[in-house]
Amino acid sequence: MALRAAILRHIRVPVLQTLAPASTASNWQRWIRPMSSHGDDHLQKEEVIERVLSVVKSFPKVDPSQVTADVHFQKDLGLDSLDNVEIVMALEEEFKLEIPDKEADKIDSCNLAIEYIYNHPMAG
Repeated sequence: MALRAAILRHIRVPVLQTLAPASTASNWQRWIRPMSSHGDDHLQKEEVIERVLSVVKSFPKVDPSQVTADVHFQKDLGLDSLDNVEIVMALEEEFKLEIPDKEADKIDSCNLAIEYIYNHPMAG
């Protein structure tokens, strides 16, 4: 408790006094916006598509000419479940995020990978 109190005495967090007047609403939004997961820094869908397709095309067992946004890893590209795991790991590396195993098991196509990454707040 003493350590917490000592730390809190030295931390200064700017706080707005009121939110009621309309004039402060825009000020408040300036404080919140940088913390928003879907702010201006969120990846555009076209960029996600391009980067996902690039990762899949660069996979050694894949013929790059067959890769489209709608391609299924096993049905269309003939990959097995281990290859699927390796692609998901490569996508995690590319987008600097961690996909939980439960979610990773569901990603079996470019389309599902694109949707998952586009909707992930931490993808970069």
